[in-house]
Amino acid sequence: MINNVLKACIYFVVLVLIQVWVLNNIHFFRVAIPFLYIYFILKLPTGISRTSILLLSFLIGIVVDIFSNTPGLHAAASTFAGFCRQPLIQLLIGKDVMPDLPPSYRMFGIGGFFKYVLIMVILHHTTLYLVESFSLFDPLSLLIRIVGSVILTTLLVCIVEAFNTDSLKSGEK
Repeated sequence: MINNVLKACIYFVVLVLIQVWVLNNIHFFRVAIPFLYIYFILKLPTGISRTSILLLSFLIGIVVDIFSNTPGLHAAASTFAGFCRQPLIQLLIGKDVMPDLPPSYRMFGIGGFFKYVLIMVILHHTTLYLVESFSLFDPLSLLIRIVGSVILTTLLVCIVEAFNTDSLKSGEK
């Protein structure tokens, strides 16, 4: 239990620092920004309560907002992603989800995990960019930004997950 809390705290701090110091300064074609901090929400254990998921999702979003000077954008998008997380896991896996295991390649399978990440990232980024633009004045530009960021973030999350040794061990317990 303490080991899981410590791991979650380390994920939280490391992902926020990577997001704020590195990824916020990367703009591919001046359009797409990868948002790796969503990996924290994706990897929360399945047995955690929905209230805790919403609270932790909001917390990581507001911390990124504070350091990025974006008032509430990431908090709103992260909270929405956290809200959709549990029903999405139940939809993709079913009711027989083992509690206290973080979602991983082993839990979902490679294709299932990719679908899980892709859907969560689409939900998060669509919310983020819609709240940021606050209009549909230039829908093509909005769509390009969403698609570009979704591709970069999904690719980055899948790469990080491939090198995450915890996801390989979680299926062996």
